Amino acid sequence: MLRIGILASVVLFSAATLLPAQEKPATEDDYYRLLTFTVPKGVVLEAGAFAFLPENKVVVSSRRGEIYLIENAYSKNPAKVTFKRYAHGLHEVLGLDYRDGWLYVTQRPEVSRIKDTTGDGKADLFETVNAGWDINGDYHEYAFGSKFDRDGNIWVTLCLTGSFNSNGKYRGWCVRITPDGELIPTCSGIRSPGGMGLNAAGDVFYTDNQGPWNGTCSLKHLKPGSFQGHPGGNKWFDLPEVKRVLKTRPQDPQSGSRIMIEADKIPEYVPPAVLFPYTKMGKSASGIACDVSGGKFGPFQKQMFVGDQSASTVMRCFLEKVDGRFQGACFPFRQGFASGTLPIEFGPDGSMFAGGTNRGWGSRGTKPFAVERMVWTGTVPFEVHEMRAKPDGFELTFTHPVDRKTAQSIESYKLTTYTYIYQASYGSPEVDHTTPTITKVTVADDGKSARLYIDGLQRGHVHELHLNGVRSAKKQPLLHQQAYYTLNNIPKK
Repeated sequence: MLRIGILASVVLFSAATLLPAQEKPATEDDYYRLLTFTVPKGVVLEAGAFAFLPENKVVVSSRRGEIYLIENAYSKNPAKVTFKRYAHGLHEVLGLDYRDGWLYVTQRPEVSRIKDTTGDGKADLFETVNAGWDINGDYHEYAFGSKFDRDGNIWVTLCLTGSFNSNGKYRGWCVRITPDGELIPTCSGIRSPGGMGLNAAGDVFYTDNQGPWNGTCSLKHLKPGSFQGHPGGNKWFDLPEVKRVLKTRPQDPQSGSRIMIEADKIPEYVPPAVLFPYTKMGKSASGIACDVSGGKFGPFQKQMFVGDQSASTVMRCFLEKVDGRFQGACFPFRQGFASGTLPIEFGPDGSMFAGGTNRGWGSRGTKPFAVERMVWTGTVPFEVHEMRAKPDGFELTFTHPVDRKTAQSIESYKLTTYTYIYQASYGSPEVDHTTPTITKVTVADDGKSARLYIDGLQRGHVHELHLNGVRSAKKQPLLHQQAYYTLNNIPKK
């Protein structure tokens, strides 16, 4: 019996060694690696913004009013990265950009510019560019600043005092600061911004967070003259300087309605381009960055990336214009950041810098603050690349050819829709659920796209699509199997 047992063991062992090893499931880290920097002991670096200076220099700001030079920022070894304080004494810096030898700083009370005139690596010249809005000490009075736009303006979104009301001048507004330092009132309806960014064409966007008149977090287009949805700051239409720029005050929305019903009634109202389903995609949308790296970050050229502070993630967004307005889909992209993701920014090398803080709200990432860099490994993940609306469904493109059998099977997909109550009270549950019918799926000859024909598209709804059954031509599942398309308008052709 002993000999039989030994023989059986040998046979089983030999058979096991001859079987092909089971392929390890792909992870986000296989495609996009996170490099976490070590912040100097005693420094509380709750990152607020990044900027890129000549000679490969990188600066990062702090919510505590400091700015640091990141030395060796592009090193493959994060242990070689060091920090040197460049400026201090500022107030919650949430915007940075560099131009003509000056570092422009958006801080809570103003836009400033600073410079190192002695060459010792420390700013010694500080100038106010514009301080045309009010602050009164409320913790919620954030001021997020953009990069320079094509005309040399910095756009600033000003959070409402206490989230509900507008107790200081221009609270609940987006303003532009011109190269000459003039303030131009630009958009009303802001609630609680979490970040700003420009798309590849130079259009300016911001993220707004769940709360009054915001059923969930969202990505919004700051079209000049637009109303962004929260009427709390509309009192400032009475200012003479506002009347000179914006002729009419938008009609207040009706609480308890729906976004597109009100958008049809209020010409100035620009509905969110992307709604981020609450909890499913995070709870606190934050920084925005657009990939214009020319392929250095992978296959998502000209797409936008958005952080989430609560979930410690970065999401990916594909946008298109339908009936003259932006709308599109969001996808999970990368989780596992060390703290609550706030600013994100692409460096000249195509890597993404990310800063984190958990002060005030907490975050899935357990560290109180973090500075990190995300680098593409050079391997392309199997993902939904784009999701476009059609009059009778959606067209999906993929980063790799699909397995035709699974991609053409209706059973590989699951589609539901819902929207949110547009109301004055805080947030909203998902409401008005429907289950459209996918009637047919066709796959292109090259296997890189699929056309979903659908009965029951719902204007104004998030269309939540799960693709659990789809496989690549190499039989791999999608790295991320969910997509959420905000269908503000259904294309006519």
